[in-house]
Amino acid sequence: MSGAAPEFVRIHEVGPRDGLQNEPRVIPLGEKLALIDLLARSGLHEIEVGSFVHPKRVPQMAESDALLQALPVADVRYAVLVPNMRGWDRFVAARQDGVAYSVAVFISASEGFSQSNLGCTINQSIDLLRPVAEAAGAAGVHLRGYVSCVTDCPFDGPVSPDQVADVVGRLREVAAMPVSLGDTIGKGTPGRVARMIEAVRAVVPVDDLAGHFHDTAGQALGNIEAALDLGLRAFDAAVGGLGGCPYAPGAPGNVATEAVLDLMAERGFETGVDRDLIGQAAEMARAMR
Repeated sequence: MSGAAPEFVRIHEVGPRDGLQNEPRVIPLGEKLALIDLLARSGLHEIEVGSFVHPKRVPQMAESDALLQALPVADVRYAVLVPNMRGWDRFVAARQDGVAYSVAVFISASEGFSQSNLGCTINQSIDLLRPVAEAAGAAGVHLRGYVSCVTDCPFDGPVSPDQVADVVGRLREVAAMPVSLGDTIGKGTPGRVARMIEAVRAVVPVDDLAGHFHDTAGQALGNIEAALDLGLRAFDAAVGGLGGCPYAPGAPGNVATEAVLDLMAERGFETGVDRDLIGQAAEMARAMR
């Protein structure tokens, strides 16, 4: 890329939500807010901070209402997971005026994980999120989709690229939202990730795709490189390598934001994120464990 302006890669920080939800202890609200404030000052523009799922299912996210009301006002879009209209109503009641938000909806590429995580089939999960997508559209709130288990399912085993492409296509029929492709248990390899992305980008513009890789098996950075080579320019990461998924056995370890920033610098991509501040945030995040 020498001789031309560096390409930009967007980092979607998921540590305060996807990271902390998998920690064994419930992190005090003040500690979460301190971490989010540091992340917001780093140059990140998208930070996932909470989840409006039932508190009994993910108790680590039970204070998301109070968190939204206390968030620092910054040049950041704060993202929250909203699984259904009950969650949407909680989000609407908690949000602050003058703050930018993104609502995330999620489905699985595998039936086994859909049943474990959501208690319903893939088709039923799409029906549940449809009114959330419609409400977000009517309210002018940014909408983002997650598809889990895009290479492997902890219950069903390997997931075919065509199955992932089909599910992503069905999600995009609900709304033309950007979609994050999640290797939920970190078993994906660069070759398999490349085949999955090739199938998905045949039905969705590559500019609307993001990669979400767990480093459970040490493959996350290699998978990100495979995705970069196929045109993806957006990736999820968790500062300090926090988290995983409480409903996916063997899923700890999101790829660390600091490692992704180092990779992007090595590859000549620009992120606009202060590596030193992310390093400080990583130390803070690791101390929360």
